[in-house]
Amino acid sequence: MAAPPIYLDHAATTPVLPEVRDAMDPYLRGDAFGNPSSPHQVGRAARAALDEARYQLGRTLGADPASVVFTSGGTEADNLAVLGRALAVRDAGGPFRVAVSAIEHKAVIAAARVVASLGGEMIELPVDSRGMLDRDALTTALDRGVALVSVMWVNNEIGVVQDVAAIAERCAAAGVTFHTDAVQALGKVPVEVSSLGPIILTVSAHKIGGPKGVGALLVQGSHAIAPLLHGGGQQGGVRPGTENVPGIVGFGRAAELAAERLEATSSHTRSLRESFEDRLCRAIPDVRINGADGPRAPHICNVAIPGTDSEAMLMHLDLAGICCSSGSACTTGTVEPSHVLTAIGMPPDLGRASLRFSFGHGNSMDEIDRVMDALPAIIARVRSLGEVLRR
Repeated sequence: MAAPPIYLDHAATTPVLPEVRDAMDPYLRGDAFGNPSSPHQVGRAARAALDEARYQLGRTLGADPASVVFTSGGTEADNLAVLGRALAVRDAGGPFRVAVSAIEHKAVIAAARVVASLGGEMIELPVDSRGMLDRDALTTALDRGVALVSVMWVNNEIGVVQDVAAIAERCAAAGVTFHTDAVQALGKVPVEVSSLGPIILTVSAHKIGGPKGVGALLVQGSHAIAPLLHGGGQQGGVRPGTENVPGIVGFGRAAELAAERLEATSSHTRSLRESFEDRLCRAIPDVRINGADGPRAPHICNVAIPGTDSEAMLMHLDLAGICCSSGSACTTGTVEPSHVLTAIGMPPDLGRASLRFSFGHGNSMDEIDRVMDALPAIIARVRSLGEVLRR
């Protein structure tokens, strides 16, 4: 029997934890199937489960459970934050303008572009070579007046950790709503919002051992958010529609476990990443660890391997039973460098030669050994094939 694949793509998604499956099970195939908006006892049982999950997530984040708005995932929550807040400010007579960092998740950038397409403005805040936000650019944007500033807590490609507390403080002083996408932060670095003031924050279940298709927007403070969906009164009308009770129950349990295991998970994934990076740099001296000069979350390693192509590398790694990812996007057959790597000043050829390895609690040092047994030969093969094609 073939060995199972080595999964080093935890920044993309994580396996559902057994404890989470157990928590969801009664709401999938038991008697707890009710609509939480129904007034009868079956509906009330579902409503109680939602309330408990809200409490679990609020306690994990150090926030008022009433501030939690459940969504279909991180992408919806990011759109609700950026577009929903911008529309609410515009309708109240404020600036129809948003400022987002150049290395945001595509959901944030796309929502900001919708603001621009509706007659507003998108301001892109640059970052330095480490991926850290340009504070002078932030000050300029705040001075102009914006509806919202969005800067992600942990970058999903290179793992850089922003100084969210300082950014939140500057936005609060300017009277501007601050949003942070904390999808890659929850369960990886301490995420506690009680000291951050009136912010809004995105989280997602499937990055922390929960189910896919459920996320949340934490709205801490009196931020008006225009709904993007219409037709129901659930969740105060901010995000109407019958709630995904099994998914939300799973999210609540996953959030509890993420908080309980934060220190152990962070220590474990950091040791795996450091061992992998050290061995890779010794085996392939010209490899470049993207974002290594800045503060990084423990679970993400983004590497540029000169003389290779990320798509070819992914194919050969997959054939070897190694699962990782690329930050590049394939458009009409042409691989373009990731916008994140471009923003930190990486040359296009290195951007197209970059891979992301991301580690989870289920990975082992033995798996790192197996990857490093295979990776140098794969790199040599891809480089050799590239040289042949360039002749």
